Amino acid sequence: MRTRSPGSHTQARTTRGAHARSVAARAGCCDARPTSQPVDSTGTAPAGPRLPRVIADHLSSEHVSEVVYGTVIGLALVVALEAHPPAAIATATTIITTAIAVGLAELYGEVVGARVRPRAEGRRSAVDAPGVAAVVAGAAFPAVFFILAAAGVLKLDTAFTIAKWSGLGLCAAYGWCAARLNGAPHHKALLHGGAVALIGAAVIAVKALVH
Repeated sequence: MRTRSPGSHTQARTTRGAHARSVAARAGCCDARPTSQPVDSTGTAPAGPRLPRVIADHLSSEHVSEVVYGTVIGLALVVALEAHPPAAIATATTIITTAIAVGLAELYGEVVGARVRPRAEGRRSAVDAPGVAAVVAGAAFPAVFFILAAAGVLKLDTAFTIAKWSGLGLCAAYGWCAARLNGAPHHKALLHGGAVALIGAAVIAVKALVH
């Protein structure tokens, strides 16, 4: 009867363990499942909704704040005009011209900033034209409902109501989507959207108290 030394037993166990690990690694590779979301360094897919690429890129850009800024301006103008409402076409014109004026002021600020920043940073700085356009679009958005009112599709009171609450909803939606795209869970995204919507709600509340 042959006997084996303890060293040979240890070598055999090591060989079997290495073989088992290689088999498990190959099985893991074969069992990998494709995913439509990118995987981070920890091996987990990021949380967040799957949105169309154009919308996701927009919500991930720095122009979200400009859209919200313009939306709040448009909302404040709608609330101010509601006390003594002019005709629907006059309201739409007022909103659009105000949005253009705000955009021109924003553009002038960008031009001045582009001239000042190179001296401070030692490099040339370009004007953020897309950001200016985002401000104008956000501020002019309520004009759509008053154009519909001028065409007879909506009543003037209904146009004011929709313009107010759609602006508030737009602010909340931007806040919620931005938070979700950053990986926040649903309850934190709702809190984020609610916090952004509070800005517009404060405008409506102040008007209700003063009027």
